[in-house]
Parts: sequence; C-alpha cells; structure tokens
Amino acid sequence: MKSAYELAMERLNSEDPQEKTLTDEQKLALSEIDEKYRAKAAEREIFLEQKLGDAISKGEMQEAEAIRRQISNEKNRIKDECEAAKDKVRDES
Repeated sequence: MKSAYELAMERLNSEDPQEKTLTDEQKLALSEIDEKYRAKAAEREIFLEQKLGDAISKGEMQEAEAIRRQISNEKNRIKDECEAAKDKVRDES
C-alpha cells in the first residue's frame, strides 16, 4: 500500500512532469555549466587541501578542522550555484 506522500507525488508528477524536452542549445549550455562548476570546485579543493596540509604539518588541529568544514561548505555552495544556473537554463523554454 502506498503512503499519502507517494500518492501525492504521483499526482504531482502526472500533472507537471519534471522531464521537459531540452533543445540542443540547452543541452550544450547544461554541459558547459557542469564543466565550469566542476573546474571551480576542483580549484577550490586544491587550494584548501594545500591549506589543510599546512595546518596539519604545523600541528594546528583546530585550524585543520575549520578548513575541513570550509571544504565541505565550499563544495555545497558550488553545487548549489551549479544547480541554480542549470535550473535557469532549463526554465528558458
């Protein structure tokens, strides 16, 4: 037996399916956005990993933990920015 949530999601999806047909231009734009943000994430991760290594080598464990949190926050922020940019492209119909 399906839960009320599952039934509601089925109704919602049948009324407004999330999969829209994308144009070739939109597909290209989405690909470029993925590439741009993947590079941005890698750049930040490399920079912060170097700072993390420095902090660990100096024995600054509190600083190292702060950098670990910053790495996690940066990844989430960049991921959110990427999804927002992709949503903008998807909504251009």
